[in-house]
Amino acid sequence: MATFLVSEMAPVDGYKLATGLVVPRPIGWIGSVSETGVFNLAPFSFFNAIGAAPPCVVVSPLTREGHPKDTLANLRHTGEFTHNVVTREVIGAVNMTAATLDHDVDEFAHAGLTAVPSDVIGAPRVGEAKASFECVVLDIIPVGTGPMSANLIIGEIKVFHVDDDLLDGTRIDQAKLQAVGRMAGADYATTSDLFSLQRPS
Repeated sequence: MATFLVSEMAPVDGYKLATGLVVPRPIGWIGSVSETGVFNLAPFSFFNAIGAAPPCVVVSPLTREGHPKDTLANLRHTGEFTHNVVTREVIGAVNMTAATLDHDVDEFAHAGLTAVPSDVIGAPRVGEAKASFECVVLDIIPVGTGPMSANLIIGEIKVFHVDDDLLDGTRIDQAKLQAVGRMAGADYATTSDLFSLQRPS
């Protein structure tokens, strides 16, 4: 078994090991608004849910070339964002929003998506998504310094939007959801191969 001491590794190698082994990861498809009112939409593979009272999510944009990503800059300014659940139907559009574009480009329009107004925040949600969350930023925590460092954004979910076809009360039909997860490199995974296992009492 190979052993890697992180203090002796280049950051990119640690990134490759972590993203290749922590799989599959949910994809945070984050909608936000810039200081000048431009809609931004970007996918992040460092994303997950935490807590229940209140329900929260975490997303962690990496720093590239010493500059914060548009999403991080927008969330610092507005304190609001949407998360739009990634499924098979929208994965092509998700990939389009991963492109690095100029700050003044509306990425909803670039990907041919509908920017739907949210109910309680200013950031738009993706009309084509089967489910979306409206979130407010609780905290932004710097993690590391320099290239490939991160900022951990904690967002409190204020509103859930869910297609009726997915719902049984507040339970989600996973077979109908068809969520997509992130693997490493250009690889993704579907959640269509499901099995059940009861917890021990």
